[in-house]
Parts: sequence; C-alpha cells; structure tokens
Amino acid sequence: MSIDEAKRLAGIAACDEVKSGMKLGLGTGSTVHHTVVELARRYHEEGLDVVGVPTSIATHDLATELGLPLVELDDVDALDVVIDGADEVDQAFQLIKGGGAALLREKLVAQASGAMVVVADDRKMVDTLGAFPLPIEITPFGGGTTQRAIASLLGCDASLRMDGDQPLVTDNGNHIIDAHTGPTLTDPAATEAALLALAGVVQVGLFIGMCDVVHLAGASGAERLVRPGGRLA
Repeated sequence: MSIDEAKRLAGIAACDEVKSGMKLGLGTGSTVHHTVVELARRYHEEGLDVVGVPTSIATHDLATELGLPLVELDDVDALDVVIDGADEVDQAFQLIKGGGAALLREKLVAQASGAMVVVADDRKMVDTLGAFPLPIEITPFGGGTTQRAIASLLGCDASLRMDGDQPLVTDNGNHIIDAHTGPTLTDPAATEAALLALAGVVQVGLFIGMCDVVHLAGASGAERLVRPGGRLA
C-alpha cells in the first residue's frame, strides 16, 4: 500500500470518532484533508449532524467548498473533538505541530476541545521529539531579537521561515521561527514554558497532554493508538 493511500485510510478512519450532534475542530494538513472530505460526504449522504471550527484559512476554504457547516470558535462554548495532523508524535503522545504554519489556531482549537484525535503516517512516530524543526510563532516586531533569543535559549540554529524571498506570514499576521534542535527534546513541557517566557513568542508548536488517539497510517493500512489514561481511553 502506498503511503498516500494509507494516509487516506487513516484520515477516513478518524471520522469514526465522530457522532451526530458534535462540534468539531477541523485541523490542517494533507492527511486531515481526507478527514474533512469524508466528514462532508457523511454529512451530505448519511445525515451526519456536525459543525466544524477550522484551524486555518485553507481548511475553512476546503470545508466551505464541500458544503460542511462551519462556526466561529467564539460562537461555541466548547468543542467535542478536534481532528488534526502532526509533524511528530512520540511514545507519550506528545506532538510537534506547525509545519503548515497554523500552530496558534490549532492550539486554540485543541485547548477548547474535549478530546484530540491525530491522523499521521508512521514516519511521524519518533522516540524523542525534535528531528522535525520546532515551529515557533513570533511577532514581526523585534523578530530578529526574538530569533536570536530562541537560538541562544535552545542552543541551536533558529531560522526564519520564508515564503519565496519574503518572510512567511501566518493567518494571524505573524512569522515562524524553525528551531533545529535535533531529536533532543526530552522535556518538551519545560522547553515550551521557557520559550513562552520570551516576550516576542506568540505560541510554540509543542502539544503536551492534548493528544488522546492517533490514527497511524502505515504500509499495512491504518492503526488506532490510544493514550493510556487519555480522554478516549
């Protein structure tokens, strides 16, 4: 089975976590794309009664195109489940996210959700986080100062993410620093806290204690992994 087909199956399998009447967080990424497409199909063909809060403009546009009903995060008291992707997942279900530059909205939606379901391919499973560069959203004002502070704090190269010859601008009007720590983040909660203490840092692409289930795509298909003691255990 190709990895693309496995990702499609994992994205579809994650829809089984959804029940009629739910308010959903709709994540961002290539695997979650299949989830949104399947949710829209079930909405139109099977009468699945759901509304979604998208975590990015791209997901908003996809869901709108497919006719999946959407609401604003501020218009709901809470979300039942968020389904999202990840750039890395470790054995403790801790995540690195932000490869798609949507980490701030993704974390806002995840924190407002009763449970978090991640869809990813098995190349994203790691023993220690950090091989994927850690995305950190920062304010454009004083960006160079914040970039240097991040590099000094983490003791690694910290690069400004570019979009062509200009800094990439997030959906929130901010910039992204990618910290090339390597697989060294053995205490991601402490790393997150230290980075958030820097005034120019808006949010960090570390998701700690949020992920409850991973639908993992591999050569043999999709596998459902459950965090012990998690909200969907």
